Amino acid sequence: MPSFRSDPLDELVIPDGTHVQEHDLVTDGDVIVGGQSTVEFGVRGGNVIAGERVRFGGHIEAEGDCRLDMWCHVEDNVLVGGDAYLGERVHIGKALRVAGNIDIGDDVDIEDGFDANGWIVIRNPMPTIVFLFIYLSQLLRIGEEDKAEELLSTLVEEDQAHEPVMMPRGSHVSDDAWRVSTPGRIGDDCRLHGNIRAQSLVVGRNNEVFGSLRAREGITVGAGTQITGNVTTRSGTVRVGPDVEVRGDVAGEFVEVHRDAEVEGAIRAREEMSMVSEPVLDDSVVEDQNESENKDEQESEQGDDEEGEVNSTVKEEDRGESDDSGDDSGENSEDVTGDDRSAVPDPPQEETVDTIETATSDAE
Repeated sequence: MPSFRSDPLDELVIPDGTHVQEHDLVTDGDVIVGGQSTVEFGVRGGNVIAGERVRFGGHIEAEGDCRLDMWCHVEDNVLVGGDAYLGERVHIGKALRVAGNIDIGDDVDIEDGFDANGWIVIRNPMPTIVFLFIYLSQLLRIGEEDKAEELLSTLVEEDQAHEPVMMPRGSHVSDDAWRVSTPGRIGDDCRLHGNIRAQSLVVGRNNEVFGSLRAREGITVGAGTQITGNVTTRSGTVRVGPDVEVRGDVAGEFVEVHRDAEVEGAIRAREEMSMVSEPVLDDSVVEDQNESENKDEQESEQGDDEEGEVNSTVKEEDRGESDDSGDDSGENSEDVTGDDRSAVPDPPQEETVDTIETATSDAE
């Protein structure tokens, strides 16, 4: 069950098959943008959800629903195949076209007008986070915990046909750069433009990135990926997988390059540089070597503690078995002595002095 305290927008997620075309970010799944973010190009996907004060520099094309929270700004058209929810003071630079219903808040500015095939309701739609919080609190209050878990699983778990694009709060995405303050994860078969800056980066297989990768922690580049730029980290480890082409420099505290990888620029490592023959792990963020060594030491200590506990447990079991065997032997001895007493005849009684004297006098 997902935790109420977990934040689903705690990392930049670019799913498999995401392409950044000339002016649009195109994906087969949904697009979720955290508040206070800026997306300089257009967005095309399933459902498009944006938090407060999100700015889109292009148009929005949503096959499903589109929900724009208060103070959002869209430079171009907004085309929605499902329903549209616009918070108060949303600004749309051109037209709004909706195939379903429209729920509009106060002071919404749509410069070229809007039309819809369904109902048009002018009111203040409740913000998405507030609505989910109130709905979940009501479910828990009436004791419907199963429904609350089902709702959270539907919202958070990745059991959909396509994983959504998720941009954390305060992101800045453009053709020049992708800047986030959280870890980043890029899937397979993606095509991206711009330099990518994040806390840490994991890049999948067979991607094309027209820009550099930079992170404060580790960077992992999967097999068959092409990077047109530098791959640098401040204090982490850089791992370059097989058949990777880096048209630039590779720099980090620790650098691991596969034998089949190609690096056109310089390779700089402040601590250690190594050539490896095994593929890199594409599904985990590279950890600092010191942290891994500390983890190994902790695991070894835990292993020693577990062995000590096992030995003490075995000793206690042996002691218990010996005690049980002692008890059994005592019981058997008691049974045997009892049977012997019944079977063995009584010993002859000693004759007293009076008896002997009487017998002597009779003999005389």
